[in-house]
Amino acid sequence: MRESFAVYLKGFMMGAADTVPGVSGGTIALITGIYERLIEAITAFDPRDLRHVLRVHEESGRTALRDLFYRVDAPFLVILGLGIATAVITLSRVLHSAIQQYPALVAAFFFGLIAASAVVLYREVDVSTPSRLAVATVGIVLAASVTLLPKNALGHSSPVVFVSGAIAVSAMVLPGVSGSFFLVVLQQYEYMTGTLKRFVDGSLSLVSGGELQPVLESGTVVVTFCTGMVIGLLSMSRLIDWALDNYRAGTLTFLVSLMVGGLAVPFEEILAKGNLSSGESLAGIVIVALVGGFLVLGVDYVTQDFDYA
Repeated sequence: MRESFAVYLKGFMMGAADTVPGVSGGTIALITGIYERLIEAITAFDPRDLRHVLRVHEESGRTALRDLFYRVDAPFLVILGLGIATAVITLSRVLHSAIQQYPALVAAFFFGLIAASAVVLYREVDVSTPSRLAVATVGIVLAASVTLLPKNALGHSSPVVFVSGAIAVSAMVLPGVSGSFFLVVLQQYEYMTGTLKRFVDGSLSLVSGGELQPVLESGTVVVTFCTGMVIGLLSMSRLIDWALDNYRAGTLTFLVSLMVGGLAVPFEEILAKGNLSSGESLAGIVIVALVGGFLVLGVDYVTQDFDYA
């Protein structure tokens, strides 16, 4: 029980980090000493193992599923996942409410987080060659170009939500790279935190006789996003792992450059929604951005002796 509770708490810390753009759950896993175990558990699963589910009525199928259960360290993943889910559900509610009430301050906080993360990670890359410089330029321009799109230009259709989940979770397992940051760039962060809030509130209201329809509507989006996360974890994370193994420098350069270009998204939000009448003064925006930056720098100080390779 003690070990399980410790894993749950580590999952909670990972979930809290994953919910905030600019902070990486992978970094928290590294700090708490479970990163290697997590990656081994994820990569131990082969999608072809799902065929054993169709043979659950056979003894050989049940044996294969039992072996898979222990091979992928399922108890560890389940408890860790519960901790992550608890943090995401609770913290996303707070952040969504904050975005609604103080959009410019929240955007400033995100700006500080992402800017500091980019500064920290750029120490790991080299842009001295023409090819690396080209990769960095493409990454920055690609992420920054999102600000040229109309608000909600990508929409919130099921394919967009699915792909967003796949991309976000793929980044979440990389130390230093924030999955929530990609949700911000893809214009899905506020939408998903709000949808999750409505789903949880609606589910709780069912106990007191609430309507089922709102739960089904928000639940469909949540399930689509989570399905994308599962597929992304089993496929895109492997693709990123392959890219890091074969083109590590270029891949890191591209990912970090995306974060640099992505700074344009919260910056545009600050310019668009900064409002002195709501208490969001320039001094307050600067202070909040600095707090976000120092938070990431503090995490970097703690992890400076870790090997991110």
